[in-house]
Amino acid sequence: MIVNYRTPELVAKCLDSLRGERKGLAKLKVIVVDGGSGDASADAIEKEIAKPQFRKWVSLLPLPINGGFGWANNQAILSLARNSPAPEFIHVLNPDTEVLEGAVATLVAELQRHKRCGAVGSRLLATDGSPSASAFRFPSVGRELLSAAQTKLPGRLLGIAPIVIEAERSVEVDWVTGASVMFRSEALREVGLFDDGFFLYFEEVELMHRLRSKGWAVRHVPSSRVFHAEGAATGVSGNGLARSLPAYWYRSRRRYFALTGGHSALMITNLAWLAGRVARLGKKILRRPVRQDGTRSFDVVRQGFWPREEDRLPSVPAWGDPPGRPPAWMART
Repeated sequence: MIVNYRTPELVAKCLDSLRGERKGLAKLKVIVVDGGSGDASADAIEKEIAKPQFRKWVSLLPLPINGGFGWANNQAILSLARNSPAPEFIHVLNPDTEVLEGAVATLVAELQRHKRCGAVGSRLLATDGSPSASAFRFPSVGRELLSAAQTKLPGRLLGIAPIVIEAERSVEVDWVTGASVMFRSEALREVGLFDDGFFLYFEEVELMHRLRSKGWAVRHVPSSRVFHAEGAATGVSGNGLARSLPAYWYRSRRRYFALTGGHSALMITNLAWLAGRVARLGKKILRRPVRQDGTRSFDVVRQGFWPREEDRLPSVPAWGDPPGRPPAWMART
C-alpha cells in the first residue's frame, strides 16, 4: 500500500516501478491511499490507475481527512482484514520510492524463510545510488546523548552502539524504515496496527517495539533495494538535516519515549539530550565542525520535553476493528 498526500506524480512513478514485480508475484495487489489531500491528487491517481497496465491490480482508497501516515495505512489494513482470505503479508511503501527488480519478492521470501519474523525492511538508496540509513537500533538515553552531541568518541568509550546498523547481508535488527517495510499479518493480529496517536514519525519505531516485545523478529534485507527520494513526500529531507524539523516531529518523539518507557524515561532521555547539546555547544566554541541535524533546543523543550498524560495512553486499532475512527492525535490538537 502507498499513502499519498499531494504527490500524485510520485505515486505514478512508484506504481510504474512495481509493474515488474508482478512477474514473480502474480497475486500482488496495490492500494493507493489518498490521505485527505484536498486537492486534485485523488482524481489524478484515479486517472492513472485506470490505465490498462494498472487497472487489474491497483485500487484507490480516498480518505476524508489527513490523519497521518500510520492512520492512513491503518484504514487500508482494516479494509484488507475484512477480506476472505486476508493477505498473508502487507507491504507499506512510500510514494517517493521506486523499487528495483525483485525488491518485493525478496521481502516475501525473507518472511517465508523466518516464520517468527513480523516485519522486514529494504535497503534504501539515495537518488544517486548511494545507500541510505535503513536499519536501526532503538533510541535510548545513550544514543540521544550522542545524537545531540554529534560525536562518536563517548559512544566508543561507553560501549554505546550507534543507532544506525550497517549490514551487507540479511540481519535481525530493532527496527527498519517505514519507507519500505513488509509486515506479517499474523503479527499485526497479535500486536495491533500503527498507533494513531502519532501524526508522522516514530510510528513505525513504536510498532516494531511492540513486535519485538511480543517475541516477533524484525529483519533488514539489503538485497531488497529501493530508491528513495528522501523528503520528496514529506518536505523533510535527510532526516531533517539542514532544515528545522516540524513541531509534530518533537511531539512524536515525546510520545514514543513516554509509551515505551514512561514519563520518567522521557525525562531522563531529554536530560541526556540536553547534556549532549551542551557538549555540542562546546565544540562550536572550540570551532570544531558541527553538522546541522535539524533539531532545535527550544523546540525540544517546548514541544517534546515535558511529558503529557495522553502520551502514555496507547491508541492501537486491533486487526478486526472497523475502519473510520478518527486518529487519537486529532483529539489532542
